Amino acid sequence: MNFEELKKFYSGKKVLLTGHTGFKGTWLSKILIMCGAKLTGYALNPPTDTNIFDILGLDGEMNSIIGDIRDLKYLKKVFDKVEPEYVIHMAAQPIVRESYERPVYTYETNVMGTVNIMECVRLSKSVRSFLNVTTDKVYDNKEQAEGYVETDFLDGYDPYSNSKSCSELVTHSYKKSFLTDLPVSCARAGNVIGGGDFAKDRIVPDCVRAAISKNPVIIRNPNSIRPFQHVLEPLFIYLDIIMRQEKDRGKYEGYFNVGPDDSDCVNAKTLVESFKRAWGDGFEFKIQSDGGPHEAGFLKLNCNKLKSVYGWKPGLNVHGAIDLSVEWYRAWYMGEDMNEITGKQIKSYLDK
Repeated sequence: MNFEELKKFYSGKKVLLTGHTGFKGTWLSKILIMCGAKLTGYALNPPTDTNIFDILGLDGEMNSIIGDIRDLKYLKKVFDKVEPEYVIHMAAQPIVRESYERPVYTYETNVMGTVNIMECVRLSKSVRSFLNVTTDKVYDNKEQAEGYVETDFLDGYDPYSNSKSCSELVTHSYKKSFLTDLPVSCARAGNVIGGGDFAKDRIVPDCVRAAISKNPVIIRNPNSIRPFQHVLEPLFIYLDIIMRQEKDRGKYEGYFNVGPDDSDCVNAKTLVESFKRAWGDGFEFKIQSDGGPHEAGFLKLNCNKLKSVYGWKPGLNVHGAIDLSVEWYRAWYMGEDMNEITGKQIKSYLDK
């Protein structure tokens, strides 16, 4: 896939993206804006005071609607007005630790939010292709050495992971019960990193805050292994799925793991050491458990299905992902034009 291919398909197309004000949602919005899509976003206000959506100033470049995914009546009103052709569902409560603090809100958002979007898709006469973006954490994680495949049992442990498992089950049910003629897929992405994430309790944003404040970052679980990948890796396959499954449902529709190669499933300590290498002087870290709630110690995906069906492969290794992330944060810290920097990173990634 190249940028011209994307522009040819998405230019002038009506796309509805839920969760557009979040970290991944903003990057995807920027790509779709660059492609000339008629983009509508539906989400809450950005989740942090400092956030990539406001930094890029995307509010004026798209139809940005502030709304709660739990509000079916309002969401249906938006669907009826916009009449979207392509729908990508990313709105979620995405933080594991917060899901322990706010389990009811997490389930309401991640489960009933999915029910609401699926209901709007069911009642729509305009939707031509749908994708639900979930997570690698949907699996019943036994911390096994081999990566999970798409047919493995779904049963996330914590409220966040479990609610995303439920989100997939909702999607499966609507597909089988109501949407038999509509291409519907789910994408289970690994841990994404990249410039513009300012969330609490995420490893790279924590490192950035520590580097800027000249205080050491605390690494809670240094040996926890995750499938880390740059944010652009899954976003382009999401767009590819939406595009290709409409043309050939039998081949391209389904449930797909989206993650790095095995060599890039690294532990938290290795990731932070790579950040230290890229950032340079002024960054230090300490290893110290804070006695927080359960989080999985090991998680790896088998992405052979995606590679086989879509001919996909990762474009960056974990250290390249860290380098791009640090480049973005440094530019932001130095007051550079972040719309330009973000656009350059998007095109540079595709050129590779």
